[in-house]
This record gives sequence, C-alpha cells and structure tokens, in this order.
Amino acid sequence: MPPRDFDASAAGARVLDAADELAHFRSRFVLPKDGRRTLTYLCGHSLGLMPRAAPGAVAAELARWGERGVEGHFADSKPRRARAADPAAAGWLDYHERFSAPLAALVGARRGEVVAMNTLTVNLHLMLVSFFRPTERRYKILIERDAFPSDRYAVQSQLRFHGLDPRDALLELAPRRGSWEIDREQFDALLAAEGERIALILLPGVQYLSGERLDVRGLTAAARRYGCAIGFDLAHAIGNVPLALHRDAPDFAVWCSYKYLNAGPGAVGGCFVHEHAAGTDRPRFEGWWGHDVRRRFLMEPEFAPLRGAEGWQLSNPPIFSLAPLAASLELFAEAGLANLRRKSEALTGYLLRLLEHQLGERVRILTPSSAERRGCHVALQIDPAPRRPRELAARLRGAGVVADWRPPSVLRLAPVPLYNRFRDVHAAVRALERELEA
Repeated sequence: MPPRDFDASAAGARVLDAADELAHFRSRFVLPKDGRRTLTYLCGHSLGLMPRAAPGAVAAELARWGERGVEGHFADSKPRRARAADPAAAGWLDYHERFSAPLAALVGARRGEVVAMNTLTVNLHLMLVSFFRPTERRYKILIERDAFPSDRYAVQSQLRFHGLDPRDALLELAPRRGSWEIDREQFDALLAAEGERIALILLPGVQYLSGERLDVRGLTAAARRYGCAIGFDLAHAIGNVPLALHRDAPDFAVWCSYKYLNAGPGAVGGCFVHEHAAGTDRPRFEGWWGHDVRRRFLMEPEFAPLRGAEGWQLSNPPIFSLAPLAASLELFAEAGLANLRRKSEALTGYLLRLLEHQLGERVRILTPSSAERRGCHVALQIDPAPRRPRELAARLRGAGVVADWRPPSVLRLAPVPLYNRFRDVHAAVRALERELEA
C-alpha cells in the first residue's frame, strides 16, 4: 500500500516539481504538441525528444560542407589553442573522436573501449563475427526468451551462417514462473548443464519489455567461470542507468542512440569492446576507418587495425547523423548521470505509487519494485485485459498522453528525467484511469 501521507493530487505533483533541481533541462528540449496542446510524452524509451541545440549542430555541419567542400574534413584555420577550446572547429576526419569520452563516462568504460559507429544491429553483427567463434564442442548461444526481435534475428542468422541449426544451438533463458523477471536460478542451472557447450551469451542491460535492470557484473562473472564469451545489448540501459563496463568486464556491448540518448531516429549507435578482448589479432570484418589512422590514406593493401574499439569501424561516420548526439551528450555532461538517476528513481517510484493508489488491482506491474532493479520505464498489464488492448495507447494519445503498447499485452510508460515532470506522470495515470472507467 502507498504511505498514508502519499499525496496523489495534482497539487502534490506540482510540489515535487518545484523541488526538482533538474527541472530547467525540460526547456532544452522541443516538446511535441497536438495543435496548441503540449503532449504528455512518456515514450522516451522508444524515441527520445529532440534537444533544442540539435538543429544548430546539424546546420553547422551543413554550413561547413557548403563553405569548405572537401576541405571540411580537416580542421579550420583557427589557431590550435582555439580549436582545442571549440570542438566544432575540428574537421570530419576525427569528428567521431569527440564522442569517445562522453560515451565512456555513460557506460563506465575507458575512452579507448568505446566508439560511436553504425547502428545497433550492425554493431551486434560485427561483435558476433569477432566473439562467436564456434567449435565442434562449444557452439551454442544463450539469449533471453523475450529478447528484442532484432537481437534474435541477428543471433539466429549468425548460427545459420556457421552452418548451425538454431533449434539445437540456440538456448533461451525464460523468466521466473509467474513473473516477467529474468530467472537467475535458471541461468545458473543452464550454465551448469550447458556451460561447456556455450560459446556466447547475449543479454540486455535493461530488458526492453519489462524494464528490469540486469546484474551485468554478476552475469559476466558467472559466464567467465564456464569460459563463455558474453555481451550486452544496452539499448535501454545507456543514458538510463549507471553502468560500469570496464569494471564488470563483459567482452562487448552495443547500443543505439535514439532512445535515452536523444540523437534522433536512426541515429548513430555505439559499441564497447573491453580492453582484455580488443587485441588487434582478433578476427573481425574490416573496413578502412578501422585501419591505422596514421596510414589510412596510404591506400595499403593490408589491414592494420586501430587498437581498441575503433578498430571495428568500417566506414567514415555519417556526420549529419552524429551531430544531434553531440547536442544531447552536452546535456548529460551538464546534468550528471548520478543526478539524473536520482530523479529517475523518484519519478518511477512516484509512478508506481500513483498507479497503486489510483488503479489498485486493475493493473499488474511487470517491472521490479526495487529501484535498484529497474530503469526509467514501467511496464504494466490491465486486469481484466481490455477487449481491444491495441487501442488503449491510441485512446491515451487522444487524451494527450504518448505511451506505447507492446504485444502480447504490455503498456509502457517512461518518465525520462531530462525532460519529464511529476506532473507528466500524474497526467498519464489520471488519463489511464479515465480510459479504464469509460
């Protein structure tokens, strides 16, 4: 039950907003509107909002193209000290390098362990090429049963590429009975039974459907005991929850940048390769942007990979797709992930209490109740289920609330701390309450 002094009123939400030290960041984003009505946007787990600085960041690179043509690849004529103080003065050749430090900070890595490149599933395939090295004895891949479909497609296609049958070589980790949470006891049992035959484990940092935050450190340590390579899909984790990839030491991780990183649809993703796994002799698919930067334009026939994650690059980065990410990462650096995490825990905690207070047994919460074991979004089911559940999100949209519905019957609400308020949470729950009463 919610505490007796819990204030479920709109006035109570406004009091919480007044005490929010990060409230001013909301004005740094463009908020979707429906006519003159500003929408209550709780869909940042699907597509983050646009930073107001993003159009200017793209426009600056378009202007550089127009003014300098091919010479835009190189730093402009400002003195070296002035260029160092102004990242925008750098050229396109090393444009991607400006993202290494802020991304490393978000995932808890060393700078050389991360790179901004490609999109998530492309990066996942590149990592599977390097880290899924099946042998006659060790050839299986373990994923979660409810993995995001693109991850499943990638894994199945890699198995088939190696001449393996997914019906035999793909192992699935089911949630605990009666729950949507990953079953850690089953994970340990699977390793005990199949560990010597598992070549690679792929799991999420935060589960896309339920919002459960996984124990990267513990899962990685367990995989190590059986000699399994392990990687993580951080699509719903980066920019959402604290990460410590260098310390936790998975072999690799991949992510997209259009959810919590607010870089726009189809934005450039990223990749982490732990320094223990980044030896230059590791097999990989090769491309000229992963070649030794000092020799890249010598047009040599033999590939000499860069050290670290940059050695997995294939092509020169798409500048106009990277520019919005620069605008967003500046906001993360300014706000501080620790501060954002505190607000996130408060927002999701408030959402859970309000759902219980207003809707009680009419909703079933699928997301873990512990703040430590969840991210920004809360997943729920309606009980009894609506006769036309797909229409629920549409009706909420008609009421001014942007959420999303995922099969089989999950409604997801994501109060993102950079731009969402307690009033947004309150408005969403009240709109849901009205729709269920209609």
